[in-house]
Amino acid sequence: QVQLAESGGDSVQVGRSLRISCVVSGVGDAIARYSLGWFRQGAGQGREGVAVVDGVGRFFYADLVKARFTLSRVASGNIRYLHLDMGNGRAEGGGVYYCGGTRKRNLGNDTLRRESFEHWGQGSEVTVSP
Repeated sequence: QVQLAESGGDSVQVGRSLRISCVVSGVGDAIARYSLGWFRQGAGQGREGVAVVDGVGRFFYADLVKARFTLSRVASGNIRYLHLDMGNGRAEGGGVYYCGGTRKRNLGNDTLRRESFEHWGQGSEVTVSP
């Protein structure tokens, strides 16, 4: 069973940067073919895709975060570290950030949709204040 554990959530001011991270493990060498990504859920809102790296190594970003956020994936044996560097924070960017995973390698037009992912971490809260 794949396991995902987020860390790094914090309170930052508008315009500042923050890195959040996720450790993904539990499925042996199959992890190399997993699609992994970050999703944000604001208060009273649905979970929306922020950035995803699919199982063939392509990176996808939501329009609102392009040029400000950078997703990176680091391999260490059968563990993957998924980092999201969030630059130039905006107030609307606050919420709980969830790390998601799926065995599907190629998600096509559904890459940033939460319905494409079936495994989730517990979430890490980010607050952006004026």
